[in-house]
Amino acid sequence: MAVNGDIRAGVVDVHAHWLPRELLALPPGNPFGGMNDRDGELFLGNIPLSFPTAAMTDIDVIVADTLKAGLGARVVSAPPFAFPVHTPSEADDYVAAYNEQLADAVSRTDGTLVGLGLVRLDDMAAARRELTRLAGAEGVAGVAVPPVVQGRSYDRGVMREVLGIAAELGLSVLVHPMQLPRPEWDHHYLVNLIGNPVETTTAVASVLLGGVLEELPDLRICFVHGGGCAPSLIGRWRHGWRSRDDVHRGSSRPPAESFTRLYFDTITHDPEVLKLLRTHASPDRILCGSDYPFDMGQPDPVGFVLDSGIDVGTLEANGRRFLGVNVIDGSR
Repeated sequence: MAVNGDIRAGVVDVHAHWLPRELLALPPGNPFGGMNDRDGELFLGNIPLSFPTAAMTDIDVIVADTLKAGLGARVVSAPPFAFPVHTPSEADDYVAAYNEQLADAVSRTDGTLVGLGLVRLDDMAAARRELTRLAGAEGVAGVAVPPVVQGRSYDRGVMREVLGIAAELGLSVLVHPMQLPRPEWDHHYLVNLIGNPVETTTAVASVLLGGVLEELPDLRICFVHGGGCAPSLIGRWRHGWRSRDDVHRGSSRPPAESFTRLYFDTITHDPEVLKLLRTHASPDRILCGSDYPFDMGQPDPVGFVLDSGIDVGTLEANGRRFLGVNVIDGSR
């Protein structure tokens, strides 16, 4: 199923963030103290995020920055702090409000922005209700979700079932890490520099070794930050899959084979790492990403990818394939 509505022609950035000012407080139970504006700069609790509040909250600013970056369209989702995972049973109103405002905001951008909504990952009925609503929302292509919730990922339980509903409804899924705290990562920003790639890698492994793609062949799922550490671990996973019953018990295909059916964005910060990703991933599964407006993002997402040898036409086609969107005729 294609997203309701069209997008502008050109390179699609699948990884950017938006949150309306009315929802900066974040979902119930969040441990961050909410997000807040201080003289035009955005803070997470008392931590400065090093970018203007408007870059996260103002649709007109995001559209202008999208065009300035040479992009055809940009896919916006909530920042990971807004995932409803801490007290999800109390987050229904927040999730519904975000998804409603997202659909309204992106539908007014003439195809420049596409949305990915929020969903609970603890309750099947709540997840199906919200995903069904998103499937009918103009300009919304799917959902953004965290890689790990309370020690579990997408090979079992409700989280796996949510992927099944997304595949059934034709929704795209973007997996984005949350910077889960660990004592050994409490300095040097290691919670991001190491934690984010490790979270993503855990989710990639759970999908590959859990046989998710064998069960859901039509699932469109993207892992950001170039798949974290996964490209460098494919050989290790392959060896384990061949050598141990507990590794290959959940999947009928070698992990390297299923890896080619996953989507990945290009935020690797290193052309050689992107080259490694391209060695293992399918050429039609590489997507442009920016992580706009965060400081760990790629400031020139198109230039970085073009310098790595991927052409504009491929990037555009891959982005449309992931989202299931149409391109407005004559927009270039």
